Amino acid sequence: MNEYIGDETNNAQEQKEHEIEDPELRRLLVPNAEDLPLIPPSSVESNFVSYFAPDFMKPGHDQYIYRHANGLCVIGLAPTHVALKEEGGITAVDFNVGKSDRSGIKVTGKRKKNAQHLESNSALCKVCTNDATYIVRCCVKGSLLEVNDRLIKQPDLLNSAADREGYIAIIMPKPADWLKVKDSLLSLEDYKKLREVS
Repeated sequence: MNEYIGDETNNAQEQKEHEIEDPELRRLLVPNAEDLPLIPPSSVESNFVSYFAPDFMKPGHDQYIYRHANGLCVIGLAPTHVALKEEGGITAVDFNVGKSDRSGIKVTGKRKKNAQHLESNSALCKVCTNDATYIVRCCVKGSLLEVNDRLIKQPDLLNSAADREGYIAIIMPKPADWLKVKDSLLSLEDYKKLREVS
């Protein structure tokens, strides 16, 4: 019995050594250093497809939608949003819009019980600067699963990391609703061309 186990171990080692000698596998496992990017991709670039809704309902109201492979959409302010350009930046975030306080939702379970169903033009929150207030919209029809309530105490996250920790909300659109809205959004490349950002 032990001699069979020993044989299997030797076979596995030989197979591993043989696999590394396979040039195709070696190319995948050990990339050429010259082919690697100077800056590694961020987790957003690795895990999400970036879409943009420029001038959403009002000029200068640029928002992003990061879509994950599981269908979830992260909504936030694009770097060219008019509120981020104001002197002093964003000073406050209020999730109390109209009849409901979005920060009060608590979604539970696999079926996302208590999720609010919102239209693409539904308000998510208000962001305030020293001189003005701007309404941030859903951009995508779907179920509101979570808002980033850290922004209530730390509105400055929008000024420093709007594309990461400063996201506004997470929405789950139905596949059919996503397909309807997807064509109206810009890809990252098209957004950069439109806004001439690098």
